[in-house]
Amino acid sequence: MAGSPARGWFAGCIVVVGLAASATATAQMRAERADFGRLVDGTTVPAVTLSNGKGVNVRIIALGAAIQSLETPDRNGKGADIVLGYDTPAEYLAKPQYFGASIGRYANRIARGKFKLDGREYTLETNDGPNHLHGGAKGFDKVLWKIDSVAQAPDARVVLSYTSPDGAGGYPGTLTAQVTYSLNERNELTAEYRATTDKPTIVNLTNHAYFNLTGNVVGSIYEHRLTVLADEYTPVDATLIPTGERRKVAGTPFDFTTPHAIGARVREGHDEQLRFGRGYDHNYVVRGAAGQLRLSARVEDPTSGRILELVQSAPGVQFYSGNFLDGTTVGKGRRIYRQGDGLCLEPQVFPDAPNHPEFPSARLDPGREYVNTMVYRFSLTPR
Repeated sequence: MAGSPARGWFAGCIVVVGLAASATATAQMRAERADFGRLVDGTTVPAVTLSNGKGVNVRIIALGAAIQSLETPDRNGKGADIVLGYDTPAEYLAKPQYFGASIGRYANRIARGKFKLDGREYTLETNDGPNHLHGGAKGFDKVLWKIDSVAQAPDARVVLSYTSPDGAGGYPGTLTAQVTYSLNERNELTAEYRATTDKPTIVNLTNHAYFNLTGNVVGSIYEHRLTVLADEYTPVDATLIPTGERRKVAGTPFDFTTPHAIGARVREGHDEQLRFGRGYDHNYVVRGAAGQLRLSARVEDPTSGRILELVQSAPGVQFYSGNFLDGTTVGKGRRIYRQGDGLCLEPQVFPDAPNHPEFPSARLDPGREYVNTMVYRFSLTPR
């Protein structure tokens, strides 16, 4: 909680993305630099594409340290891009949707843009109605990260970093953040976030990839079958700020402890929580001890046969069903993104944790290191 020493759950959080492949030959790992385009001021946006020779290719761009594309094969061996995004840097800034971005300093919402730390109140930007969202008007998704290193062995990897100065967006402390994306021959893509500070502060970094396992957004995610290994979630008020309660999912549309199609209950108008979020936009309390690597979610697309599993050690995961995609966003390949065209699963500290002493702590002190690594594991249903 804010104002007390961090409990350190994040000292070894890991997120990985893996895809089971049938190829038996040793994959040739590649990490290839290129330019993704230019910002309006002429600054070049670098990109690195990680490939493993088994049909898994992921492009990371320095703008927002974002996953811009992620190509994987379906059950018939045909590759397709399974994440939403844009084709140019200008689009990422003109109509931000956090597509694939690294989110910081604080992912999710902070009520009224205020929190206290060691008795002092800090005021952040309010960019989501009355609340602070995803780091404010110029969060980590809207800045150019530095590419520190690129390597091809033993895994294809890229390391990016960004330093946020003391007072940026209202946050205390100079925060040095780093993310390492690595792809191995077992088709596992790891995104590991680390951060240090020179003053007590709060931090909650995650990745905001929008997945659609049909590939190239040829269908919605409402037919995807979701499992979330959580018996509780944190209900919200009308502005999507947690009330502080941990509510049982049993007997509600939020119960994904067994597989359900995402669209099966999303329009249940009698559920106030679904009305508040315009669908699912809620934090789940993941089973097991925070800091322990464990399976938290599974998504299966019956059309393509693709399966996504999320393994994490963060205490919570935000499930978002793409409710605010309203048909006004034109994404990659000039496709119009509509409500339900993508889903997010974001390992995290709970939303508004600095204002809820009963929630896991988001505090980071000098001399400590924040680490949050997420694992998305992809496989295929039988042909």
